[in-house]
Amino acid sequence: MSGAPPAGALAANLLGFGRLLRRAGLPIGPAEMLAGAEALTRIDLADRRQAQAALRATLVHRHEHQHLFDHAFRLWWRDPEAGRHAAAMDALSQGQPPPKPPPGGRRLAEALGGQAPPPLPPQKPEREVDASLTVSASEALAKMDFEAMGAAELAAARQEIRRLALPLDKRPTRRFRPDPAGPRADLRATLRHAMRQGGEVSALHRSRRVERPPPLVAICDISGSMARYAQVLLHFLHAVTNDRDRVSTFLFGTRLTNITRPLRHRDAEVAFEMVSHLVPDWSGGTRIGEALDLFNRQWGRRVLGQGAVVLLITDGLERGDAADLARLAAATERLRHSCRRLIWLNPLLRYSGFQPRSQGIRTMLPLVHEHRPVHNIESLRALVRTLSGPAPRQPMGQPVGGSR
Repeated sequence: MSGAPPAGALAANLLGFGRLLRRAGLPIGPAEMLAGAEALTRIDLADRRQAQAALRATLVHRHEHQHLFDHAFRLWWRDPEAGRHAAAMDALSQGQPPPKPPPGGRRLAEALGGQAPPPLPPQKPEREVDASLTVSASEALAKMDFEAMGAAELAAARQEIRRLALPLDKRPTRRFRPDPAGPRADLRATLRHAMRQGGEVSALHRSRRVERPPPLVAICDISGSMARYAQVLLHFLHAVTNDRDRVSTFLFGTRLTNITRPLRHRDAEVAFEMVSHLVPDWSGGTRIGEALDLFNRQWGRRVLGQGAVVLLITDGLERGDAADLARLAAATERLRHSCRRLIWLNPLLRYSGFQPRSQGIRTMLPLVHEHRPVHNIESLRALVRTLSGPAPRQPMGQPVGGSR
């Protein structure tokens, strides 16, 4: 095929497709559009799969945007045979519940709807309203599930998450610092000072034990069922990493990846762009037991010292045979004994009728200290309040706190 740039209706449609992706939240600029136009000249345009693969390779830079791109591609570049089968599909769908929209479906609907302002409501006479029991926009946003948010709501949620602070309760260390009013007499410092004075003890030096927050370790699941929540929680982990020291972050799907260093970048967009190049298994399968076992062997002694707090972010949907479940149980138990608090953050707890029916959930639940929901801003605020105070005393694995 010739290398001439696409012209006519194809160029206009490509430009409109780029605008749709940009309104849906993808970082599409002129460079991506030029690369997409060039890619279309290198393939057979009659092959729909080649066109989709070429545009995905040039317009998508992050793993979490692939599902959104595929859904947008199907909506924008419609199948010519779809109209022929519309009546048959409509007849088959009679009496069935509507299917669950794919990830990003609401954002695409908003993008396809354009940016036209809503019509003004008719004028009504003014009247006094008691607003004591109404819910403000911020309160409604705090209780909204991350998976149900649109593009504008996700942007507002990310801004709200970046303002969350995580002041972990301080723990005493082995080190001491000089303090004139300290509770401990420092005989070594007293004798050193006396030697400088010719052996005369003129003052008794005192010291106090150094206290500092414990290390924080986050291990986040990025499999297909957790991808949408992981996208939002990465903003929370980025804010925490830049707000305090001794924070380590790991992502796992089918493999374990340490993203601590990229998250230390102050610019969130630059940090996530670096993470996207390090993580090859976003929105794929999950191997929780294998990932935790690898973490214990390679990273446990490096990052779990001095009473570390571990946030295990996953839905616990481990699939495997009895050997895989035994490996998961052993890895989770070792992780629990290696840290001071092992907190399992599970978005499935958003359901009021949650029952641990999965084999993976039943295996992990008795081995963690706390089991908490993490599906909206309110649940993150509850987590911050929990980590800021002393560890509660309760049976391990029991769901506590949070909003459902």
